[in-house]
Amino acid sequence: MNENSSDNEQICIPESEHRRIVVIGAGFGGINFIKKLKNKPFQIVLLDQNNFHQFQPLLYQVATSGIEPDSIVSPIRKLFKGYKNVVFRMARVTDIDPRKKVITTDIGNIDFDILVIATGSKTNYFGLHDIEFQSIGMKTIQEALDIRSLILQHFERAVITCDKEEQDVFTNFAIIGGGPAGVEMAGALAEFKRYVLPKDYPELDPNMMSIYLIEANGKVLKTMSEKASEKALKYLQRMGVEVLLNTRVASYDGQFIKSNDVLLEAKTVIWTAGVEGNLPEGVPRESILRGKRIKVDEFLNLAYFKNIYAIGDVATLIDKENERGHPMVAQVAIQQGELVAKNLLRGLKNKAPEKFVYKDKGSLATIGKRRAVADIGNFKFGGYFAWLLWSIVHLFSISGFRNKVIVGINWAWSYFTYDKGNRLIIRKYKEIPGNESKVLYPFDE
Repeated sequence: MNENSSDNEQICIPESEHRRIVVIGAGFGGINFIKKLKNKPFQIVLLDQNNFHQFQPLLYQVATSGIEPDSIVSPIRKLFKGYKNVVFRMARVTDIDPRKKVITTDIGNIDFDILVIATGSKTNYFGLHDIEFQSIGMKTIQEALDIRSLILQHFERAVITCDKEEQDVFTNFAIIGGGPAGVEMAGALAEFKRYVLPKDYPELDPNMMSIYLIEANGKVLKTMSEKASEKALKYLQRMGVEVLLNTRVASYDGQFIKSNDVLLEAKTVIWTAGVEGNLPEGVPRESILRGKRIKVDEFLNLAYFKNIYAIGDVATLIDKENERGHPMVAQVAIQQGELVAKNLLRGLKNKAPEKFVYKDKGSLATIGKRRAVADIGNFKFGGYFAWLLWSIVHLFSISGFRNKVIVGINWAWSYFTYDKGNRLIIRKYKEIPGNESKVLYPFDE
């Protein structure tokens, strides 16, 4: 390939004699795809709008001051240090032209021989625009820091007023969505209420703080077993979380949450109720399915484009065993990324590609300290051992030795002292009335 020109029309990429693979997205799928092709005869260009990979399963711990934000993010350039065939460019993809094999970004265009779309998912508010504006999602490290700032700011607001009703509304928290993220967030807030609030804010009555977990279905953790769901519900209720099942939220005005038969008051609302594919522009319409996910075949190719793959949350493989596609979890993305890389290497040897078969390694969810639920094959269990297993699995899954050590130390400190050491408002969170998006900036009250 010729070296790209240095003008704005093309992204400057080093010259290479190998076929170019462009990977969009540095999530679990994209990262593990590239790792399998380390120094293999391909030129790999990774595009992502951030310069880091984030470990999303622990975002709720950042949001509740449990761990430092930089302990669950890894710089992309550091991840691929020593990879001679990988080029990273921080860019936002604005369009894909599958026929011309050109990608348009905010820093220029780039052509490809092979494309891997691994853009993951984003929060889905299901058309509830007031909730989208007034609440906070929990899909990125930026949103986790937003939540942390807002929680602490609301406690600071509560202590400067003597109005009990005002204190009450600033110390009420609602999590909408009873999946793993919502359950784990509710459990972490319950521990914050029990162990941190009395120490940091002795002026406030801990019993004033209410935590609501609102779920539209009849059970929490609906993708896990009945046993896991029942145990999780029991753990949450014992911790003082008010779980509202079969409750579909209709609106939120910044203070009052309206549902089918409940009116709740809370200044902090965290939305974990749904996600959709983070779909880039240019994907053929016939390949887009429900939830903005890309339909792929058994080899994870798009129809009519055998040089384009989609993996992870943004992709859907529908077959007899998975009529709605595979779950949007990290293990699916990891296994799909590894399979596409494996098939490309098989192609170099003129071997036929292998079909994707998902190997379910089980599901885990933690509900505070020493409590978790686990579905591992035929084994369904909960309690301390499930929590220990959850801790080990997540600790070893974090990228980077340094991050593993930091998170491990934080967890050990918290385990023995019941303390959360990252209760910092680094930047204040403020909403701009009339703006379509929430922004962060320093300000004085």
